[in-house]
Amino acid sequence: MMVQVDLNCDLGESFGAYRLGADAEIMPYVTSVNIACGYHAGDPSVMRQTVKLALGHQVSVGAHPGLPDLVGFGRRTMTITPQEAYEMVVYQIGALWAFTRAEGARLRHVKPHGALYNMASGSRPISEAIAEAVYRVDPELVLYGASGSELVQAGERIGLRTAHEVFADRSYEQDGTLTPRSEPGAVIHDREASVSQAIRLIKEGVVRTRQGGDIHLRADTVCLHGDTPDALASAKELRSRLEQAGIALRRVGS
Repeated sequence: MMVQVDLNCDLGESFGAYRLGADAEIMPYVTSVNIACGYHAGDPSVMRQTVKLALGHQVSVGAHPGLPDLVGFGRRTMTITPQEAYEMVVYQIGALWAFTRAEGARLRHVKPHGALYNMASGSRPISEAIAEAVYRVDPELVLYGASGSELVQAGERIGLRTAHEVFADRSYEQDGTLTPRSEPGAVIHDREASVSQAIRLIKEGVVRTRQGGDIHLRADTVCLHGDTPDALASAKELRSRLEQAGIALRRVGS
């Protein structure tokens, strides 16, 4: 049986006059896209344009809800209640669902952004609130979350299909969490190292941690970052190398 994986990217993160990312250039190399919904980035015009761009490339469209923090790009932790998490996720899914529906297509998945993603990965109450929000909007949506995290577990408990996500360009701690960006070595800048990490995760379900040990992680989808200077080159290289390694690229659920 051929090994297959989804390749996802966070796009649609421009806002007003501010441009971020090479969305049009990266889109042909991914199978799923997570589109910002206006809280941490994005605006109505950018959301619509990104949905149309994704559909034109037959890329699966997903909502990328974040904390209401444009200045901090949604990467700063906020103190929120589970009810607030539920409401902000429903609100943002609804916005992108409408743009997708207006183009005659379907919203396929939801992946929280930044600090909200990290909070949900480690907090059972927040993760359950997010999973419930997704389920109540549409139980057919796939919930993306960090591999083995509280978020994917909450999704599975409520009856959602989930996608365990891994990262090619981020280092891991021994407990399976991502190394905080404040720590040295959190982001892997060496392209060969990041590609090798992705292939090993997909084929063996194993990653070498920052502490030097090996841990097991399930890899349904690999995240590409679209907001780095070499994002396009990294996307091309990763896709090419995955295909050379005999790994088929398929969106989750296809």
